Amino acid sequence: MKENNQNTVTISKKEYERLLKLESNYEFLQQEMNKLKQLIFGAKSERFISENNENQLQLPFGESQITEAEGQNETVETEELSYSRKKKKKEKQLPVRAALPSHLPRKEEIIEPADKQTNDRKIGEDVTEILEYKPSEIYVRRIVRPKYARKNPETIIVANLPSQIIPRSNAGHSLINHLIISKFIDHLPIYRQLEMLKRQGVTLAQSTVNSWILKALKALEPLYEALLRKLKKETYLQGDETPIPVLTKDKPGAAHKGYFWVYNSPIKGLVAFCYDKGRGQNAPKSHLLEFSGVLQCDGYKAYDTLVKSSEHDITLAACWAHARRKFQDALSNDKKSAEYALSLIQELYAIEREVKETETSENKEVFFKRRKEVRLRKSLPVLDKIKEFLDVELNKQLPKSPMGKAVAYTLNLWKKLNVYTIDGRLEIDNNLIENKIRPVALGRKNYMFAGSHESAQLVAMAYSFFASCKQNDVNPNLWLKDILDRILDHKANKLHQLLPDLWKKSQQ
Repeated sequence: MKENNQNTVTISKKEYERLLKLESNYEFLQQEMNKLKQLIFGAKSERFISENNENQLQLPFGESQITEAEGQNETVETEELSYSRKKKKKEKQLPVRAALPSHLPRKEEIIEPADKQTNDRKIGEDVTEILEYKPSEIYVRRIVRPKYARKNPETIIVANLPSQIIPRSNAGHSLINHLIISKFIDHLPIYRQLEMLKRQGVTLAQSTVNSWILKALKALEPLYEALLRKLKKETYLQGDETPIPVLTKDKPGAAHKGYFWVYNSPIKGLVAFCYDKGRGQNAPKSHLLEFSGVLQCDGYKAYDTLVKSSEHDITLAACWAHARRKFQDALSNDKKSAEYALSLIQELYAIEREVKETETSENKEVFFKRRKEVRLRKSLPVLDKIKEFLDVELNKQLPKSPMGKAVAYTLNLWKKLNVYTIDGRLEIDNNLIENKIRPVALGRKNYMFAGSHESAQLVAMAYSFFASCKQNDVNPNLWLKDILDRILDHKANKLHQLLPDLWKKSQQ
């Protein structure tokens, strides 16, 4: 390092590269700290609202609006006004109480006046409705099957027992249904459920209850396989993955990090969770062996390997929500550039909301055709602006800076990010499937882990059914109870009729 007469410092090339590296590392660490602060203290919404929005805080003055040029050429006289007026007292509005649901049973209770006399004449009545709660009722179902002796031919006849999901068990379908729903939808660990049952005078061993749940879920495996077969026939799926801790003998004292690979059909409303021991490229290969069509996912490389190795025609579509998240993280690094990128992405989402708001009960294919036309007409020009901006920013930003990473990420997936414009069935992002994964995160916080790899697969199966119920607006409690009663006697080649989408139609 040398200092010349002009008070400037010259450094070697090696030293300059070292300083650039330090600056890049500093920006990276600063960004990581900002992300942690955002996770702890910040708002969770990803919707971007620009601080410099030209349309914000503008009031329509109409004819009296004064332009900036006019304001510069005129002298404005001002005067002070002071007066007092009586402020009208606002009438306090009483809260409006919502009516209680009409389908609930009413138990009428008549309260007569304490000083009522025999000659009093009734002229009306005041009715007050109060919502009450009765704890769930646990009872013993006692099945009596009389035996009869028949003379010709000599034999003894007795009625068959109703089909039991767990043979020779004293656990009824309604109890098993309650335990499964409480665990996977209400996220109540088994030990909490046992404490609740104990307060009602029923004591059960945790090992017994765990065994009931596992056996009941295993009986549903044929229905899960029917779900997978139906899902693979779809031509548009969304894919994502999320970790699940699993206890294994291979890692005593620690949990193995397994993964749920999730596939969602937005059109059919079916969701499948598939468990795998890892996050390697072989997992999606085995799950989507027969799939052909569009798979929408993030930029994870395992899906690229799937496309290259598949014997079928698979097109990958990327997710604009993931790209938007990168620019959101870059706001603290280069606010001006990040805000501009976010404002353009916001335009894409505004177009999606606009076309979604015009959706009616029309045929789905008609809506998809109209959505494609709107995207080609309105979204493509915005995408051209984004591409032009990214090409310029690529040479301006440091590669390891948050803004540099956001630009590189978006450009690497550019073709995949444009796929949604050529097919009206496709969504602009993967948010639908990310919503399906949220119950897993809640479950991890409550029951924390799966007891084995086999249990993890059964858990994946339960999440598949309940996510599909939610997607089709089906009451999971009614659905599961009906399935437990019927599945053992249902024809194997018609199991798909019991899946939530077709089950709902049959109920209607």
